[in-house]
Amino acid sequence: MSLDFIQACIADEMLRVDAEIRHQLHSEVALINQVSEYIVNSGGKRLRPALVLLSAGAFGRIAQPHHKLAAVIEFIHTATLLHDDVVDGSSMRRGQDTANSLFGNATSVLVGDFIYSRAFQMMVGVQNMRVMEVLADATNIIAEGEVLQLLNCHDADVTDDAYLKVIHYKTAKLFEAATRLGAILCDASAIDEAAMAKYGMHLGTAFQLIDDVLDFSGEASEIGKNLGDDLAEGKPTLPLLYAMRNGNAQQAQLIRDAIEHGGLDHLQAVVDAVHATGALDHVRQLATNEAQTACAAISHLPDSNYHQALVELSSFAVSRTY
Repeated sequence: MSLDFIQACIADEMLRVDAEIRHQLHSEVALINQVSEYIVNSGGKRLRPALVLLSAGAFGRIAQPHHKLAAVIEFIHTATLLHDDVVDGSSMRRGQDTANSLFGNATSVLVGDFIYSRAFQMMVGVQNMRVMEVLADATNIIAEGEVLQLLNCHDADVTDDAYLKVIHYKTAKLFEAATRLGAILCDASAIDEAAMAKYGMHLGTAFQLIDDVLDFSGEASEIGKNLGDDLAEGKPTLPLLYAMRNGNAQQAQLIRDAIEHGGLDHLQAVVDAVHATGALDHVRQLATNEAQTACAAISHLPDSNYHQALVELSSFAVSRTY
């Protein structure tokens, strides 16, 4: 499943969002401009801002405030990535050097702060208290998710539910906010707003679950980061937790040691164990279930290209290889 149909639905609107992003990232501080330009040009799927537009389109109207909020969503996501890469010590994202590896940790954190604060300046400009409430709550929950993930690192006894809570907070919450905002600015009913938010939450969960799968099965050139990055950081993702529970004693101990100590000394052996136990198929099925739940949540909405694009996006989230 390609992104062509999805992107075609909102191609002109995304150009307006891109223009808004470039305009709002401008600063009189040269280093901020340099880092911001690098980030903007580093690619990315821009799925989160696209969700604002697709959600609005599904309710029949995409207006200028949607472009602004789509840019806000992208800014929050970008700031989170800048901070994430510093915390994780990551050296590659989207197939390129991370900002922290080029400009240093301090610069990345501070430019991330600039982008966060600019996002809040922009959302105030929309002059809608409900919008501010949704974005403020989402940003706070994302921060909680980051801390929860940090607490889970090197803990091989994390439960599936505890890990899914991290996904819901850290990743899916921004997807949910994006789809909810599209509905809010179109004056959708409370039922329809909740349905669109549910779509976003389950889509975001599916998306992250497939990211976890790709960490053990993708090609670095496609997924844009090094294979085994999560393992190197001691993150107990669902494929590892499943393989540890369902593998033999030797496999379980191998994975436990890898989570508790981090590093990539036994990467291939861990990858082999994850494949042998069927962990990746299990997590793919969980992601498929999440995508189906997402689509079911909006099945009552009128048929349109935007609605169809949301359905296609759920398929892409599960079938993608990058």
